[in-house]
Amino acid sequence: MTSQVSSPAEQADGTVVGEQRRAAGTKDVRRLDRVIIRFAGDSGDGMQLTGDRFTSETASFGNDLSTLPNFPAEIRAPAGTLPGVSSFQLHFADHDILTPGDAPNVLVAMNPAALKANVGDLPRGAEIIVNTDEFTKRAMQKVGYAASPLEDGSLDGYHLHPVPLTTLTVEALKEFDLSRKEAERSKNMFALGLLSWMYHRPTEGTEKFLRTKFARKPDIAAANVAAFRAGWNFGETTEDFAVSYEVAPAAKAFPVGTYRNISGNLALAYGLVAASRQADLPLFLGSYPITPASDILHELSKHKNFGVRTFQAEDEIAGIGAALGAAFGGSLAVTTTSGPGVALKSETIGLAVSLELPLVVVDIQRGGPSTGLPTKTEQADLLQAMYGRNGEAPVPVVAPRTPADCFDAALEAARIALTYRTPVFLLSDGYLANGSEPWRIPDLDELPELSVQFAQGPNHTLDDGTEVFWPYKRDAETLARPWAIPGTPGLEHRVGGIEKQDGTGNISYDPANHDFMVRTRQAKVDGIEVPDIEVDDPDGARTLVLGWGSTYGPITAAVRRLRAAGESIAQAHLRHLNPFPKNLGAVLQRYDKVVIPEMNLGQLATLVRAKYLVDAHSYNQVNGMPFKAEQLATALKEAIDG
Repeated sequence: MTSQVSSPAEQADGTVVGEQRRAAGTKDVRRLDRVIIRFAGDSGDGMQLTGDRFTSETASFGNDLSTLPNFPAEIRAPAGTLPGVSSFQLHFADHDILTPGDAPNVLVAMNPAALKANVGDLPRGAEIIVNTDEFTKRAMQKVGYAASPLEDGSLDGYHLHPVPLTTLTVEALKEFDLSRKEAERSKNMFALGLLSWMYHRPTEGTEKFLRTKFARKPDIAAANVAAFRAGWNFGETTEDFAVSYEVAPAAKAFPVGTYRNISGNLALAYGLVAASRQADLPLFLGSYPITPASDILHELSKHKNFGVRTFQAEDEIAGIGAALGAAFGGSLAVTTTSGPGVALKSETIGLAVSLELPLVVVDIQRGGPSTGLPTKTEQADLLQAMYGRNGEAPVPVVAPRTPADCFDAALEAARIALTYRTPVFLLSDGYLANGSEPWRIPDLDELPELSVQFAQGPNHTLDDGTEVFWPYKRDAETLARPWAIPGTPGLEHRVGGIEKQDGTGNISYDPANHDFMVRTRQAKVDGIEVPDIEVDDPDGARTLVLGWGSTYGPITAAVRRLRAAGESIAQAHLRHLNPFPKNLGAVLQRYDKVVIPEMNLGQLATLVRAKYLVDAHSYNQVNGMPFKAEQLATALKEAIDG
């Protein structure tokens, strides 16, 4: 069905528009160009599963989408409390979008805590669907409501839909041999069914998912399907929901291809598998579970058929030690962690620098310091990745920009590690890791060639004519040393953290040799071939906004808003943070003002100011949440006018 919708530029302020038509039945159907929905409830209410299923059906329908899961760090936070609220926000549209959205148009609140924690984010006129069964006096008092917000007029500025979700779910499942408590657990599926009706989402995929998920418990599977269908039927028959909504597929937003919905961690895992196949090397992951990186370990453990070996170690140090050993043995070696784990792995990363072996260190950044905010996002590990080791131990740094881009970033990190024989940092973060978007599955011929040549025999001739193997004799272009597989006759050589002699690899305490080796390792990283940074500047702007990592979506959305309002602003985004692209200095010098938004206190800005002597201005946020597009647009407008 063709939809008549407003253009994205006309929707830059975040409002939702559409036209209304009469459905075949008695209810109206309103066409929208985009919607932002937030599911919120107790951490045991299944909001992440609900949001994930709605997202999967939205992806299969063909909308562009972006998600923001947000959940407590506690395994089971106290029920009904504000710290225990879990939410899942989904922005989907009939055109290209970049962020999960600034403010929800629809809030599904499963209890008073969910309402109180999220109502402040809603614009006036937003729709609120509340589970009235949970609004008991005790539950409301627990979160500070002196009177029911459903009755005291505080929600008069919104379209309130009071729905007894729990009661309706239990009633729908009375034919099943379930206790009331067991039946109540399906209320999230009732809510999902209702929202699926409201927005004309496909249902077959969810029903199939439920039957598969609970295959060993067919009664539970059937009950969840029944609750899901009951929610759909409730929307169809109740008078409280007089309108349903259509958001057409985003047919013009995507190049031709086969797409699937993918999260950042899943894309990263797939990228690592693809890299190992392109390199024709076994993939080894040495890891210790840590939020928000654990999903990569979980996913890679499923792919033994692709030559993937996963090792869940007893701690972070053992994980990277095993990975480095696998690299020595000829594998594409990876270790995954978050900020606290990077601190523990730092000595072994330094050892990898000294050994000059390929190793991909994946850091899914989270709020710190120390344990910090385990389930919240941050970009505060950049300086740790750059300098967080003793001695001069340079390590290349690569950062993906979107969840789907994690696939390509993993391939790029593997390319650098294998080509230059060096550990490489891949800096993702919690926002990318847990968020999702459509991803075009690439053809095999689009993937980079990553094959490597192992040392096969002697590579140096002594003065007396003897042919020997020198483990630190370097490639003239890359400065990479040969990669010799243990057990290859004649290629025996020393490994360890003590300084090596250039060429021979023998232990050396010679000052001049150490100076040479330190400078050579630095020159190897400085000489890594990376693409020039591309600048989006259609109008010859005087202000440049420079970003890295997951700020890409909010920055680009903010730039679009400013340009739609007639402002002139340029944008550039870094994938390679060490080494920087060779043209970065020249690009920065072209602009009167450079603004760098970061989810830290100005780490990239510090590096840029130090290296290029550019008066870069920081715009920083460290509240555990991604930037909002409107927030950045306001800050950038002030920079343009200032």
